Amino acid sequence: MFHVPEGKRIVQGGLKSDPSYKNNGAFILYSPIDNAMLRVVASDELGWEHISVSRTNRCPNWPEMCFVKDVFWDAEDCVVLYHPPKSQYVNNHPYCLHLWRPTKVTIPYPDSILVGKL
Repeated sequence: MFHVPEGKRIVQGGLKSDPSYKNNGAFILYSPIDNAMLRVVASDELGWEHISVSRTNRCPNWPEMCFVKDVFWDAEDCVVLYHPPKSQYVNNHPYCLHLWRPTKVTIPYPDSILVGKL
């Protein structure tokens, strides 16, 4: 289930929101790797749950994306980081990655044996 960390919501400035925005808004988390700021924008509109995660000096790494995923979704929820066709690329920030989860269908994923040994 998609949920936002209300205590981490940005409530002042250009990205401000409040709980009336529900699962939509901007949030500040801190990296479990180096305690650097992670800026997260969340939404659950148009049939998708979505977060964008950015840092100021580099893209978020795998442990950071796992951390943010676990803040916004339950442990057993499957979300994806898409690699769209180049013709569909949108790059508004050089150090931003996105996680997506459709709300109307279940994401298929490969059997774990195809990924590696358990």
